[in-house]
Amino acid sequence: MAYKLPKEVQDILNKFQKAGYQIYVVGGAVRDLIMGKQVSDWDFTTDAKPEEILKLFPEGFYDNKFGTVGIPSLAIGNSQLAKSKQLKANSHIFEITTMRKEGKYADFRHPGNVVWTNKIEEDLARRDFTINAMALGTTPVILNKAKRSEESLTRLAESAKRAHVGLKQVERPFANAQDDNYILVDPFHGQDDIKNKIIRAVGNPGQRFKEDALRLIRAVRIAAQLGFEIETKTFQATEENAKLIAEIASERVRDELLKIMASENAYTGILKLRETGLLQMILPELEKCFGIVQQGPKHDRVYDIGEHSLLSLKHTPSNDPLVRLAALLHDIGKVDTVHTAKDGNVTFYNHDVAGGRTVLQIAKRFNLSKKQTDKLYRLVRWHLFTVDERQTDSAIRRFIKNVGVENIDDMMALRIGDRLGGGTQRAVSWRMEEFQKRIKEVLKKPFSISDLKVNGNDVMKELNIKPGPKVGEILQKLFEEVLEDAKSNNRENLLEEIKSLR
Repeated sequence: MAYKLPKEVQDILNKFQKAGYQIYVVGGAVRDLIMGKQVSDWDFTTDAKPEEILKLFPEGFYDNKFGTVGIPSLAIGNSQLAKSKQLKANSHIFEITTMRKEGKYADFRHPGNVVWTNKIEEDLARRDFTINAMALGTTPVILNKAKRSEESLTRLAESAKRAHVGLKQVERPFANAQDDNYILVDPFHGQDDIKNKIIRAVGNPGQRFKEDALRLIRAVRIAAQLGFEIETKTFQATEENAKLIAEIASERVRDELLKIMASENAYTGILKLRETGLLQMILPELEKCFGIVQQGPKHDRVYDIGEHSLLSLKHTPSNDPLVRLAALLHDIGKVDTVHTAKDGNVTFYNHDVAGGRTVLQIAKRFNLSKKQTDKLYRLVRWHLFTVDERQTDSAIRRFIKNVGVENIDDMMALRIGDRLGGGTQRAVSWRMEEFQKRIKEVLKKPFSISDLKVNGNDVMKELNIKPGPKVGEILQKLFEEVLEDAKSNNRENLLEEIKSLR
């Protein structure tokens, strides 16, 4: 498969190569190249020290102890832009990190110390999963470095053999217009795991997770994004270390969870979180739903609330991660409102109200933005709306006000997920279709006095009166008339109506 690296990436590789340094593309970028996916983030590693990187790229910035230098994309090959103060804000940042080995981890997230190295295999050995522990380098630099010693040449040859590539022969994904100038370093068989669709930790999985507990949920997230399975030993280590996720900042966990929600396999992703024990740690409110059964003589269908929540997520026709999260959490209020009557009928009165309170707590824990919190709350709190095309305009206006105009389509998507997740065969009923038509009709009508085609200035001008209560009274009268007949909300008609009220 022909593939040409972006010019900016080529420029970075060439600049290091000319300076005599090793330079590799690493991480998810290499994985995505092999899989034929579009690369969104390009990360590099080099044997150049941070201060040496900054000499090559004076416009870069370095403000951490892990050897990562940020290079604004707009500055690459453009000396004039490199001097711009707005450069960093307006650029994509390429991260170039010095090859390193890491010391002991003290906080289940960051290494206590790092040691620079010039061996790419040592740098790859510290990474999380085999599919992310590959490096793509330029052949001339690798060969020049290899020639420095027979030992390093042997090491590279052995590495290439394990990776199923030769020093002068490159796998087809990298056979492009640059005449096979790349070599893939793959000491942990990442290519094989990509081929077999496996997420496998580098080395000892338990050790990898104890080093950085965020890797626990990252394993599930990457599996969901790629449609892969987690390798047995890695999966077992995830189960054994699930409680360590509590050591990670909730915002980092939130970001991974929303990425799972945004993936094509959100449903299986949440299943994996539950199977590994991570769901209990991340969303204990949802875990409590499993085992609570909706049943009884007044229920057409019997189902476990937790399983229903998962199926609602699966069937919700929206790619918005917040809408999917709302579908997953829409019935969590049933945990606190479950009641079994004498006849055996199970009820959950006001579970929508209780669920709204609970998602506000979840939103606070995950530090969601005000806008995200409002949307999540509205979708859960008001999901139990009545679908009836015969409702009055005022009743439908209350629904729109509660849900928010901007969230109507999302609420309908949640209702579809709720229906299909409960066993209903048809996504949208005829009554739902009629209800949606009524919403569109009502949306065409003004909702408040400010929607009128005239205002207080018009009233004062036409009646030659000063500001006062009478202006408000007239506007209110006009509004009430327009509510009865939306077609009357045109400027000429309303001006005539004002004149008649002298």
